[in-house]
Amino acid sequence: MTRPEQEHRFSTHDGVSLFYRRWPATTELRRGAVIMFHRGHEHGGRMAHLVDELNLPDFDFYAWDARGHGRSPGPRGYSPSLAHSVRDIQTFVDHLRDTWALAESDMAILAQSVGAVLVSTWAHDYAPRVRCLVLASPAFKVKLYVPFARPGLRLQQKLRGNFFVNSYVKAKFLTHDPARQASYDSDPLISRPISVNILLELYAAAERVVADAQAITIPTQLFISGADWVVHHAPQHEFFERLGTSEKEKHVLDSFYHDTFGELERHLATDKARDFILRQFASPLSRPDLRQAHRHGYTFDEAQALARPLPALSPRALYWHAYRANMKLGGLLSAGVALGHQTGFDSGSTLDYVYRNTATGLGPAGLAPLGRAIDRQYLDAIGWRGIRQRKLHVEELLRSALARLQTAGSPLHILDVAAGHGRYVLEALEQAIRPTSILLRDFSELNVRQGTALIQAKGLADIARFEQGDAFNRASLAAITPQPTVGIVSGLYELFADNDAVATSLAGLADAIAPGGYLIYTGQPWHPQLELIARALTSHRGGQAWVMRRRTQAEMDQLVDAAGFEKIEQRIDEWGIFTVSLARRRAA
Repeated sequence: MTRPEQEHRFSTHDGVSLFYRRWPATTELRRGAVIMFHRGHEHGGRMAHLVDELNLPDFDFYAWDARGHGRSPGPRGYSPSLAHSVRDIQTFVDHLRDTWALAESDMAILAQSVGAVLVSTWAHDYAPRVRCLVLASPAFKVKLYVPFARPGLRLQQKLRGNFFVNSYVKAKFLTHDPARQASYDSDPLISRPISVNILLELYAAAERVVADAQAITIPTQLFISGADWVVHHAPQHEFFERLGTSEKEKHVLDSFYHDTFGELERHLATDKARDFILRQFASPLSRPDLRQAHRHGYTFDEAQALARPLPALSPRALYWHAYRANMKLGGLLSAGVALGHQTGFDSGSTLDYVYRNTATGLGPAGLAPLGRAIDRQYLDAIGWRGIRQRKLHVEELLRSALARLQTAGSPLHILDVAAGHGRYVLEALEQAIRPTSILLRDFSELNVRQGTALIQAKGLADIARFEQGDAFNRASLAAITPQPTVGIVSGLYELFADNDAVATSLAGLADAIAPGGYLIYTGQPWHPQLELIARALTSHRGGQAWVMRRRTQAEMDQLVDAAGFEKIEQRIDEWGIFTVSLARRRAA
């Protein structure tokens, strides 16, 4: 190495101190930075050779040791969840921004294998404004070589809890380079185990990201190792074809093994990577404008297809007819299902019931246990679990916003423009700084009545009030007094496909919130049950089918940015369904 290597640590969101290496640019003026993410079982030091080989003297280089790897703490090959590790990437990027004055737009991301899956998931879920991605042999589908390996691992996990699986891969199947083989075999920081929860979640996240790769609009270069013994090629090709950026390149290196950037002839890859990175930095950062995605694009097409009736006697139509009939029967015994039929499965009343998460049966006393069992199954649906996690994230970011405002000496006035019953706001304040005022609004008279009663029950009538209001009326929002310093819009925009209406609402919030104030907003970039919801559940709007158009995180962030807010934090559940973001109002 010709550059000095520095050793540093940063703290993750849950207080774990992760290790990373830094190699500063060797020129006086830094142009950008390359952030490197290693393979599974390895660590950042295994990528140190790329600092010289990429020959980018005016770029800083950084390489972390993921939690459970290298010199970072934790059981080897373990993370509490894949979502934890993906969030670690965002925390790392935030740390580099704050510590080394490095903007996201000045970062190029280079990742291999498992690291490339983590980065792809991060790119999909968080929509970072980095300059480009360079992905080598992403482990979207690991070759397990054992029939029915994944079902077997899932069954063992249920029976015995979490356990570890040792890697079978030998160095000679990773690279043709004898020096790299020898260093792999002798490196004490390489560990063979991988936690089964991470292995199984790696597959699940990869399937989701490959299927929805159109959400990724970051310029991307993909390397596929043609003689890879470790991962399958097909998902890599599918991922590339679906990427939502026109700035993309794919290079198949026929004789390469899995360790693409550690192969004997790796200059074939590093030369292309250097050229790609320099071309991306040769022009200003740009992204496709997604604000018209409600009129054209893949989420528009998806929603249109879900809204179309199925042929009456087709197998799918008969299946969903039977499913709806079953839901009607379930509503005779399950309080949650009955409430959904009565008020809409997307109503404030339904959400409040989901938040309370108490299974309740209906009907004769003898059938109460069955009713509770049906209601528990209903409440445990993955969408409702995601909703409850979204509530916790809204509460967390609300407390964060109030703390930021208090530190700045600003007044604490909260506004929620579509609060439902307002439970998530009022319960968040039980463990937060007490604000000066709380204004909850909703279009539904029922929600206003129920929310007012909840304010009384929580003993907050001295600072809180609930009124009827239209979240899409810009003038009404702009006239709110006292001027809010924290605005909240949770679970609303997901129910409306029209970006023009959302933009009007956001403009009203920008009018209402003073510069330096905060906006908490939610999104739904993905959902595993879109067809079930569209074919079997009804909306609060007159019993219509509940057809949702997803907004990618990049699309949602663009709408918020255009209104005058800058996103500064984000949360997402472990399934990748619901996001919650905190944005700061920019000066006009």
